Amino acid sequence: MRRLLTLSSFLLLLSIILVWWNNSRQPKPIELIPTLTGQPEYCLTCHADLPKISASHPVETFGCVTCHGGERLALNADLAHSSMRGGANPSDLSVVEASCGGTNCHSGSEADDRHHIQRVTTSIQSTYAGAIASIRFTFGAQVDLTPRYGINAVTDDETQTGITSLLAFDPLSEANPSIQKFGEECLTCHINAMPREGEDYSRQTGCSACHSVGEHTLTTAIPYTQCNTCHNRGNYDLRTMTFTKRDDHPILRIDDYYQPIGVFTKCEYTLDCIDCHTRSESMGDGDIHKDQASIEYVQCKTCHGTLDELPLTKTLTDPNDIAFTLAFLNPVIDLKLGDTILVTEKGEPLWNIRILPNGTYEMYGKATRQYFTFRPVMGTACEQNPDEQESHYCHECHAVEH
Repeated sequence: MRRLLTLSSFLLLLSIILVWWNNSRQPKPIELIPTLTGQPEYCLTCHADLPKISASHPVETFGCVTCHGGERLALNADLAHSSMRGGANPSDLSVVEASCGGTNCHSGSEADDRHHIQRVTTSIQSTYAGAIASIRFTFGAQVDLTPRYGINAVTDDETQTGITSLLAFDPLSEANPSIQKFGEECLTCHINAMPREGEDYSRQTGCSACHSVGEHTLTTAIPYTQCNTCHNRGNYDLRTMTFTKRDDHPILRIDDYYQPIGVFTKCEYTLDCIDCHTRSESMGDGDIHKDQASIEYVQCKTCHGTLDELPLTKTLTDPNDIAFTLAFLNPVIDLKLGDTILVTEKGEPLWNIRILPNGTYEMYGKATRQYFTFRPVMGTACEQNPDEQESHYCHECHAVEH
C-alpha cells in the first residue's frame, strides 16, 4: 500500500513537472482585440514581426482571423493554422468570398464600389475564356469564337455583354488531343492557377497574383515586373502546345518590358502597365467578356486627346469621389477639391493626371512615382489625319527604335 501511495505521488509530481515544463515552453500570449470583431486573438504572439499588409487593412482594425481564418486563441502553431483559409493566401479565389467578402469589404454593391470579387471572378484574367474559345474553335470543337467555357463555372445575371454564364472547362473531356495538351501545358497564366517554377514566374493566386509583390503586403502600386510574371516570360507554340521560355536577358527596360517584337512609343515603356490600363481593364468590370480585346479600350487619345478634341476631364467637387479613395490607396499625388483630372470615355478617373493652370498635364507614375508633364495633341504640329485617331496611327511616327 505504501509503495502504491509513493508511486502515485511520484506520478502526480511528474505530471505537475511536465505541465509546468510544457507551459514554460509556450510563448507569452500577445493579445490583439480588433475593433472590427471585438474578439481577442493571439496571432501576434508569433507573427508580430510581419510587415503591415496595407494602409487600408490595419491590423488594429481587422486583426488576422477575419481574413486568414485560423484558431484565434491557439498558441500551438499547428492548431492555430489548422483552419486557415487558402494557406498563406486568403485571396485565392477558392476561398476569397469567405476571406474578403461581405458588404463592408469586397462583395458589396456595385454602386458602392464593393463588388471587387464579382469583378475578378468574371474577369478574363480569371476565366481565360478568350483563349479557351480560340483553341476549341481552331481545332473544331465549337463552330465560332463565342465563349462557352471558363477555368471555373461562373454566372452573371446582370451582364452588359450578353454572356450570362460559362461552364467549367475540362480538357480531359475533349476529344481532340491538341486541346487536351493545351489543358496540360498552357493553363498557368490565369490567376486561378499556380505559376510555373522559377523566380521569373513568382506570384500568388487570386487577388494576390497582382496585388502582392512582397511577403504579407498588398499594394495598388503594381510594377510592370509583376504583370510580367504572366504576360512577358515566353510564348506558346500553338503547333506543339508547349511553352517556350524567353532565352534573352534584358538589360534595358524597354527590352524587359516587352519582347523584342513590334514597335512602342516612349511613354509605353517609361510608364508602368497600371499607368495606362484602368482598374476595369485589368481587374474586370463585373461582366463576362469574350476576350482581352473586348475589355481593353484605353488608347493614346485617352490622355493626349486628338487634333480636334481635348481629352475628357472631370473637376473634383465631391470629397467622396472614388478618385480620392484611389489616391489614398496609392498616395503618389495630393489631390484636392477643385482639381481637374483626366477621365476615360467610360468615366473612370485617371486620378494620377491633372491639368495645370497653363493647360498642360502633370502625371505621377503609380508604381515609380516619377513626375511627368505632357501636352495635348490639339494645337500641335501633328500631321495625323483627323479620322485616324487609334493608337496604331500614333505608333507610325512616335515609335522608338530598340
